Amino acid sequence: MKKVNVVKSTEVEVKPFMLDDFIQVKQKHVNIEKITKKTLKKIADELELDYNDKEIVLTKKLITAYLKDRAK
Repeated sequence: MKKVNVVKSTEVEVKPFMLDDFIQVKQKHVNIEKITKKTLKKIADELELDYNDKEIVLTKKLITAYLKDRAK
């Protein structure tokens, strides 16, 4: 036979049920940082790269799409 301990309701600790505590594989929470044309131009200047506005716009679209895809 098993022993049973009787306790008062004030002695019981109540915690909310957190489903994440029971999930083995946890998802990564990715924070997407917004990429601006100004930032891309600054990086290109630091790397001494030649660029035009069309290339900056294309690069911004590619990086944004890549980060969104990675966040999934």
